[in-house]
Amino acid sequence: MIYFDNSATTKILPNVLSTYETVSQKIWGNPSSLHNFGESAWNLQEQARQQIAKLFGVKPSEIIFTSGGSEGDNWVIKGTAMAKHRFGKHIITTSVEHAAVKNALEQLKDFGFEVTYLPVDKEGRINPADVKAAIRPDTILVSIMAVNNEIGTIQPIKEVGEILKDYSNIHFMVDAVQAIGKGLDDQVFSDRVDFATFSGHKFHAPRGTGFVYVKSGRKLEPLIAGGGQERTLRNGTENTPGNVAMAKAIRLVKENEAESVKREQAIKERIYDHLSKFDHVKLISGRDQGFASHVCFAIVGVRGETIVHAFEDKDIYISTTSACSSKKHSEAGTLAAMKVPENIATSAVRISLGDQNTLEEADQFNKTFDELYAGFKKIIE
Repeated sequence: MIYFDNSATTKILPNVLSTYETVSQKIWGNPSSLHNFGESAWNLQEQARQQIAKLFGVKPSEIIFTSGGSEGDNWVIKGTAMAKHRFGKHIITTSVEHAAVKNALEQLKDFGFEVTYLPVDKEGRINPADVKAAIRPDTILVSIMAVNNEIGTIQPIKEVGEILKDYSNIHFMVDAVQAIGKGLDDQVFSDRVDFATFSGHKFHAPRGTGFVYVKSGRKLEPLIAGGGQERTLRNGTENTPGNVAMAKAIRLVKENEAESVKREQAIKERIYDHLSKFDHVKLISGRDQGFASHVCFAIVGVRGETIVHAFEDKDIYISTTSACSSKKHSEAGTLAAMKVPENIATSAVRISLGDQNTLEEADQFNKTFDELYAGFKKIIE
């Protein structure tokens, strides 16, 4: 099997699963309990928090455990709205955000909030100048993803942060769900970023795990009320085994990050260069390092789901753009925002690479593509 759908989810690493099982079986006390069994769970979880914080160069108190990216995005957006609605109800974001961001913002419109959606260029990237132009006296939040989940565009987070240094009253959130292991920590954790959201299953941790970076001093109301866990910011009994396993997953990914980024880029280039030779192929994502290790392409005239299933029959797994919307048979939001023609957008599929992929897999993909393309070409022509 060749798995090229790492933006949808990743396989939990054996050592990470082992950690999860061990903690679940041996240290299953409630971290909030006063007895020694609870204290052991608490101490282990705090070690995990400290490990994550150290890896990213932030304070342990700035790491808040959650259940994943959707919760994190909703919490920062709605928590900011709750904390700052007296000062304004205007939010700025991009037209290519994940549904967890976009739909959370749409919900806020029912409560009188206004949302400015910034346009993107042909590569799916915003212009930082548009952020500055959109700022109003009542702007309370700017939310921009680090890496686009559909085509891999890396957004200019640092440049936006420089602009926002002149607007210290505005919260700056980064959806960093696709950024772990991509060599982008200097952007995600740059000086002006206030919040960053992460999801464990995107980097070989168990599903249902995640965390939010919350910069010290930034006000954020809790989305879930409860018993005071996570400094009252994220209430609910902690997922101790999941959090500990997630910390281990991050450590393992970070150990080989530079090598993995280089290898993923080489795999991407090998596939990209091969696909560029075919007349009916339209490459949508870019080849350069302004994109993460995605190859979004279309065989024009063949529907995306047809392409996905054809590769699946060959035991190669790719996706029709975002896994969160692929079963809805809808045109991808990112491609629509990029003004990609509908006949190309409905044919679009996505390869998203991970640190487990190899150049040999790229060669096998290219060989299989040749075989499938020959059949598709007869249909198209």
